[in-house]
Amino acid sequence: ARRATYYDFAVRSPVEHNLQQWTTNEALRSWVSKQVALFKPERVHLCDGSEAENRELVNQMVHSGMLVKLNDELRPNSYLARSGIGDVARVEEQTFICSSSKIDAGPLNNWADPELMAEKMTSLFTDAMKGRTMYVVPFSMGPLGSEHSAIGVQVTDSPYVVASMRVMTRMGDAALANLGGDGQFVPCMHSLGAPLAQGVEDSPWPCNPENKYIVHFPESKAIMSYGSGYGGNALLGKKCFALRIASCMGREQGWLAEHMLILSATDPSGKKRYVAAAFPSACGKTNFAMMKPTLPGWKIECVGDDIAWMRFKNGRLYAINPEAGFFGVAPGTSHKTNHNAMEALRANTIFTNVALTDDGDVWWEGMTDEPPKRATSWLRREWHPQSGVKAAHPNSRFAAPASQCPVIDPEWENPEGVPISAIIFGGRRSSTVPLCFEARSWQHGVFVGATMNSETTAAAAGQMGVLRPDPFAMKPFCGYNIGDYFGHWLAMAKRTEANPELLPKIFHVNWFRRDAKGGFLWPGFGENSRVLKWILERTEGGDDAAPAIDTPVGYVPPPHALDMSGLDMSDEQVVAALKVDANEWANEASKNMSFLKSLGSRVPKEIIDEAKALKERVEHEQRRQQSAKHA
Repeated sequence: ARRATYYDFAVRSPVEHNLQQWTTNEALRSWVSKQVALFKPERVHLCDGSEAENRELVNQMVHSGMLVKLNDELRPNSYLARSGIGDVARVEEQTFICSSSKIDAGPLNNWADPELMAEKMTSLFTDAMKGRTMYVVPFSMGPLGSEHSAIGVQVTDSPYVVASMRVMTRMGDAALANLGGDGQFVPCMHSLGAPLAQGVEDSPWPCNPENKYIVHFPESKAIMSYGSGYGGNALLGKKCFALRIASCMGREQGWLAEHMLILSATDPSGKKRYVAAAFPSACGKTNFAMMKPTLPGWKIECVGDDIAWMRFKNGRLYAINPEAGFFGVAPGTSHKTNHNAMEALRANTIFTNVALTDDGDVWWEGMTDEPPKRATSWLRREWHPQSGVKAAHPNSRFAAPASQCPVIDPEWENPEGVPISAIIFGGRRSSTVPLCFEARSWQHGVFVGATMNSETTAAAAGQMGVLRPDPFAMKPFCGYNIGDYFGHWLAMAKRTEANPELLPKIFHVNWFRRDAKGGFLWPGFGENSRVLKWILERTEGGDDAAPAIDTPVGYVPPPHALDMSGLDMSDEQVVAALKVDANEWANEASKNMSFLKSLGSRVPKEIIDEAKALKERVEHEQRRQQSAKHA
């Protein structure tokens, strides 16, 4: 039976009457009415998040060709979407921060005048949903009812976005109930930019690839997106809200919105500690968050694989995962690299831009040792291993409910969050940066995060493999001036709620260092538990629990400090993975200083002082080595 008629109605119906039955929140009713008048959809659908609604939407998308239903025996209740070739990744060059003052957006963001951009977006949005349904999606970022969560409402003309938001957020009537009659919400406006004229056949992936805009208004906390149906551009609860807008909210309210995974590690004695880690997109966040440790007796559980909201309480830093699902990169994910992710994808998953096998399942490069003899590529073409092209797009994705992860932490939806013992930064570096090191202090740790560099991946449009600065893995996601962001991190440790004795220690890791032949020095994946063990030992007892060498960059473990039991790896490889080369770091220190100076006057003096101190320590080490050579 169809549910209450006011949830789905033609626009010729009285909009206000239906909205009054839907919510008592007058501000929300007024906002939705304005969007209907602006976009001029044929119908309006007020999403409730139910299974019946989801089934209706996915059946509609299968009928239209937007989704392919996978074999229920192999992949129950799962679907494949294949986008247009011009809509496959985040579009950083078309992503804007529209603060009142240009300097408040900072040097790493694209800025546009908020009034002019609002006018432009209004022009683009006018009549943009003609012939389509407007879906109104109330959603909660964070556990329902938590004082640390926040509510958003997105309008969109993409049923794919609705189905994906149901996976990635707490969406529907429950979020609407949490908003209540007078609650505030982040307004999120999204259109594919492809109005549908009567009698015209629709595209299986409507979008406007030549005219994309992803726009954020920090002062009003509004988000507008046009032209793209791809994940990060269209699922506005994700990077747009949970990072760009939330980082501005956190700055104002005294908390942190970070591009970080959250995991728990339980040692053989049963002691559990939580860690947050910031890696750029496609640099192993999901693999680390769901790691299958190779060290006997250790257990890793996942709280979240991408975003953390953190605040101090009772002296300690606590974190929640604002998301409800995983939006992971498919290529390279396998039972060998991430068994737990593969188990999470067994059912109820939306795949995007992977290959379709002849038996109705999905496949991507790196998923199995042997590729299928034949498949249909993400481009909807017949594919063979000899085709000379990828079967799956390098940035192809899966969206799966976090609750399906076999190692989901029991506290993952704790409304109070989980206490963080260590913060880890890491990028994709083929040289220079050692396997792991500990920062000297919170201030030095902020400097380490501020000067992260990583080789670019397929997660964003553009050239891959280019080394670029990515401070805190937040370069594409910080919603305000990055210098002020560094200052906010420094100030967090001085808040009255923060106990200096309980501050998380800060570390940096690099799983991607290569040898002279181009091979990885460190095996990675489950072996990363050996580095994590050293990190947690350092948080508990310092040198007494886990020895470290004082180097110019920080405290690096000597080779014997890492538990290498059962790992077939030569001493020379371990030494090479941990090496700090003073000459390489002289170049790194120089680049760091140049980068910080390029960010302008809002970079805190403390960060510049740390850059100078690194340069001095490196030069001192160079002189020491020269003296030793001539002795």
